[in-house]
Amino acid sequence: MSKAALQQAKPLAARLLALCLLAWLLAAPAWAQVESEPVLPAPAQQEVWLLTYGPGTTYWQRFGHNAIWLREPDGLDHAFNFGFFDFDQAGFLSNFLRGRLQYFAAAVDVRDELAAYQREGRSIRAQRLNLSADEFLVLKAHLLHLTAPANRSYLYDYYLNNCSTQLRDTLDLALNGALAARFINAPARQNFRQHTRRSTQNSPLYYLGLELGLGRPVDAPIDRWAEMFLPAVLANSLMPLQRGGQALVSEDLLLSAGTVTAVPMQAGITWPLFAGVGLLLIFLLLGSMAMRRLPPALTLAGVFSWLFISGMLGLGLTFLWFFTDHAFSQHNANLLLCNPLWLLAFLPPLRRMVAVLMLLGLIAAVAMVAWPSGQYMDDMLVLVGPLNLIVALLLWQGLRPSVPSVSADNG
Repeated sequence: MSKAALQQAKPLAARLLALCLLAWLLAAPAWAQVESEPVLPAPAQQEVWLLTYGPGTTYWQRFGHNAIWLREPDGLDHAFNFGFFDFDQAGFLSNFLRGRLQYFAAAVDVRDELAAYQREGRSIRAQRLNLSADEFLVLKAHLLHLTAPANRSYLYDYYLNNCSTQLRDTLDLALNGALAARFINAPARQNFRQHTRRSTQNSPLYYLGLELGLGRPVDAPIDRWAEMFLPAVLANSLMPLQRGGQALVSEDLLLSAGTVTAVPMQAGITWPLFAGVGLLLIFLLLGSMAMRRLPPALTLAGVFSWLFISGMLGLGLTFLWFFTDHAFSQHNANLLLCNPLWLLAFLPPLRRMVAVLMLLGLIAAVAMVAWPSGQYMDDMLVLVGPLNLIVALLLWQGLRPSVPSVSADNG
């Protein structure tokens, strides 16, 4: 390009750059308004919307959330939300441990609610429900009743009575039992365990804690009605419903795409991660035994530390099963791997008995994993099983914590 042509091109490029910048500045406010205030125009008539929020980053947000949005031309414009709890409520920790946690419902300003979820990077889906005027009044009256100060608290259960099941039951009441008639006894796509695993597998410690604490009840088959404990399942279940030749969901909008990674449709393969951790623990234990420079007391400390940890975990599982209202922590086969009886190994005469019990528990755990309708405990088995095997063999061989003093006597 000649120098003259280059000089002529510079003003043209500058003008194009200025036009692009102006177009971006004009477009940016419109885009920002949609993202910062994902709300709809004022309604000309009564409207019912089901709001479904995607998962968040905090552990209790991994299952998503939902609310019912009631809109009136000159009245309500509120989201009815059943997902509130208070860390400062009296006895919060003890109630949580005993499975008696109180949640409460509230009607909140919808703009504040949507803005809060958007700030957290969570997706927002809005479905307009085609309800008659009478059904709207039934729904409105019931929601106002449930959010009244005298009625707003309810006994929370993470599978059977949570924010989503409260909305499911409320909508079913307004629809005169149409949801129950359609979905009770209809097969679910996944059971409680499978949904829990896929929702939490991105947080390994949280995932493992739930795998440890949940027993066989979460592995039982469920119906589509029970599966609606997940907000996304409730939202998707409404889509194919027809009433009087019209779709129940008349509009389905994505108000905000969100930035938090979505939950996968199926749980991934997680056992290799926990198998790797289990093998590392075995390597450390056996390595301490093989290295002559290390005192035998170090190996003993590892063995009895594990016996103490797994025994105390077993006490916790026993407490959850027999002394709390956590129904889904009952019949927990993880007691085959982490059992309070392991603590008896601190009594020298009982160590061989504990070794036998640990081996029998390991065999039973393998059988449980192989049983098609047994409890899912693959991750716990590959993490804990090999370590239990090594510890049991060491106990059987008469490993004692008094090795240092024995060595001194021999000297």
